[in-house]
Amino acid sequence: MKKSNRLVQSLSQVALLAGALLLALLVGAILIALAGANPLVAYKSMFLGPFSGKFGMTESLVKATPLLLVGLGVVTSFRSGILNIGGEGQMVMGAIAGAAVALALPKWPAVILLPLALIASVLAGAVWGGFAGWLKARLGVNEILSTVMLNAIALQLCLYLIRGPMIDPEEVAYGTGTPQTAQLPRQIWMARLIKGTRFHWGFFLAIALAFVVFIFLWRTTIGYRMRAAGEGPAAARAAGINVERYQVLAMALAGGFAGLAGMVEVLGVHRRVLEGLSAGYGFSGIVVALFGRLHPIGAIPAAILFGMLTLGADMMQRAVAIPAAIVMAIQGLVVLFVVGSDIFLRHPEIWRRWFGKKDPDTLGRLEADRAGDGN
Repeated sequence: MKKSNRLVQSLSQVALLAGALLLALLVGAILIALAGANPLVAYKSMFLGPFSGKFGMTESLVKATPLLLVGLGVVTSFRSGILNIGGEGQMVMGAIAGAAVALALPKWPAVILLPLALIASVLAGAVWGGFAGWLKARLGVNEILSTVMLNAIALQLCLYLIRGPMIDPEEVAYGTGTPQTAQLPRQIWMARLIKGTRFHWGFFLAIALAFVVFIFLWRTTIGYRMRAAGEGPAAARAAGINVERYQVLAMALAGGFAGLAGMVEVLGVHRRVLEGLSAGYGFSGIVVALFGRLHPIGAIPAAILFGMLTLGADMMQRAVAIPAAIVMAIQGLVVLFVVGSDIFLRHPEIWRRWFGKKDPDTLGRLEADRAGDGN
């Protein structure tokens, strides 16, 4: 009986998320039509394009890699009761730190330099995320506001560095001034696994880390305490768990994953830090985590799905010649609707009130429960 109830609950959650995605695409269809294009042709390119050949399949996995890494960080923080909206800034800080280490030690062997660069990226992202967690724990600063502000600071700091102290010397010599660093040492590039594509082994690193996060959150004492802090802070405090400490740790881990995503994107795709590196992955990773039901294993298919949708959106723009702003608006709608649907998953009584059978006794009990919880 319990298993059947869980199955029904899981299916209803998946249906709700799929419905949110469908609604976002329906609103997007209106925007496409207003732009003078055929929504059916546009969405055909969006959904079938990633399956059109070797490029589509592998490029979807390339885009899924940073989405999954950021999503794992979001799973960790959300499960601990703190919201990380700072993936964009943490990605950039991780990429800058890792690139700085690599460019400072270009002659070092890959067996030493690659781990150093990756560790530097994780630490930089962890500091950037952990600072927002500390502001929340010690000063009560809303983590949504602080992470969004830190995003802006990180992006501007990155632009300053790649236009100034870290700019590619060749850009200065030729007078072009493109904001980017020099190419990182070739020995630490992430090898591309299929000739003629950008598919690299960072994807399998992200998959392995998803299982590590699962073991950490569900099979270790620290992971249990972090989840307890997120599920019921008051009960966790009564049990002697330092909720604020674990929230800071969760934000540091989330930032570390985002920082690693930034460096993996550099080593596997761009080979250098450049403007627009994060490409919205910091925000899209939130959708991946929610679509995966805040579970690290569930985030794997969610990341692949949204990797395909991201690539498909680019193909759609070229196929029907719609403005890039329309594509960005559709991607934003997907984020908005999927994140918005999470309120129904977290508070099913809202769904029952709006769409369920109006049972006065049940509604009365729900009101009593909310009053008892102090909401």
